[in-house]
Amino acid sequence: MGVELTALHWIYVLFIFFIIGFMVARRDTTLICILGIFLIALTATSSLSASVSSIFNSFAYAITELLSTILVISIIVAMSKTLTVTGINDVMISPFSKLIRSPALAYWTIGLLMMVISFFFWPSPAVALMGAVLLPVAIRAGLPALGVAMAMNLFGHGIALSGDFVIQGAPKLTADAAGLPVSQVIHASIPLVIVMGAVTTVCAFYFLKRDLKNGKLTSGTGLATAAASSKESTLQNGDPALLSSSQKRFFALLVPVLFALDVVAMYLFQLQGGEATALIGGTSVVILLLISMAGHKGKGLEKTTSYLIEGFQFGFKVFGPVIPIAAFFYLGDAGFNTIIGNLLPKHSHGIVNDLGVSLASVVPMTKEIGAVTLTGVGAITGLDGSGFSGISLAGSIAALFAHAIGAGAATLTALGQIAAIWVGGGTLVPWALIPAAAICGVDPFELARRNLLPVAIGLVVTTIVAMFLI
Repeated sequence: MGVELTALHWIYVLFIFFIIGFMVARRDTTLICILGIFLIALTATSSLSASVSSIFNSFAYAITELLSTILVISIIVAMSKTLTVTGINDVMISPFSKLIRSPALAYWTIGLLMMVISFFFWPSPAVALMGAVLLPVAIRAGLPALGVAMAMNLFGHGIALSGDFVIQGAPKLTADAAGLPVSQVIHASIPLVIVMGAVTTVCAFYFLKRDLKNGKLTSGTGLATAAASSKESTLQNGDPALLSSSQKRFFALLVPVLFALDVVAMYLFQLQGGEATALIGGTSVVILLLISMAGHKGKGLEKTTSYLIEGFQFGFKVFGPVIPIAAFFYLGDAGFNTIIGNLLPKHSHGIVNDLGVSLASVVPMTKEIGAVTLTGVGAITGLDGSGFSGISLAGSIAALFAHAIGAGAATLTALGQIAAIWVGGGTLVPWALIPAAAICGVDPFELARRNLLPVAIGLVVTTIVAMFLI
């Protein structure tokens, strides 16, 4: 039975357009999301006090839904800090420096290693773990610092973050907004992540080699060389050692072994979503404690707390802009009844589902239009430079189109997620890729320009592939 669209539905749609408009204009959307929550609640309840309370309740609901993701990222960042401070990360990555003998080997070795590390640590900590060690080696092999930054961006902030198969922060956000199990979105994203990653990294490498050959790009000049020399000098001179060489080697072996055992356990016991996140998070806490106590000895107790505080500060700084927008989009599905109450129209299946059914009866939707729209919406929401703040919107719109088309919810959701994170997660928006640019000593705007054409080509090809998978 159809559902008549009410003011609640139209307010929700109106604020989706407002949010997109503000993102395109590179303005913050927090105020718009809060206003949207308030107006929807006021329309549903006709109560000023209940509407004001709904703002707080929506935030609480969003934080509850995202808490495990925020927590695991905070813990991983804290653990990464201990690896950097104690010098264990240098030992972990140094064997790979022996493989880097040419620009091509430097690009692919750094990229693939960045991807693997980013699956477990997320890209921002991985940039810090890798950059200081491998940047001087890559420059000696003839790969420009700009090429190193591109490899870290495309493989880490692109491939690893857009799939996020291990920590599962991105698919959790999009799956919740689309009303789907996390496992469905992950499964649907695998072929799209592979296509997007392969096309983009190969195109980027081709353009890099072409410009090196014709002299438009030279290896290691100016700021990049200075940064690399400084890092190399720091590595050679070093800070006072917290761990002995044998201790560093022990932990450098222990850390990947423990995470490899986590992956084995996920496969054997079919751990996904929250269970997989908990396993990674718990393992990270254990590693943090072991390294902190071994490295700082008598001050280990205090340093453990200090590392955790740094991690939590990072986690909430990253997810601070996400909470208001996630709170708004949770109203489009199951969150409405929890946040505001059972006040939707009779026979309603949620605001987004109602809109999808109504759209199907009015507009002749096709899977091609759906795929192009989700790529566009994902790319637009990524313009805020977060990559994460808008993927709830992508999930909601994917659900809307899937109901209109009658299929492809998981594929459309994954496509929107991939587009949003590739654009905003650190490959195109200059203020989002500052960490990699800073580590490599290159201009973030030049890095964004270098990434633009490969990422654009990748998005076009991935969108076409998605049309056949829906």
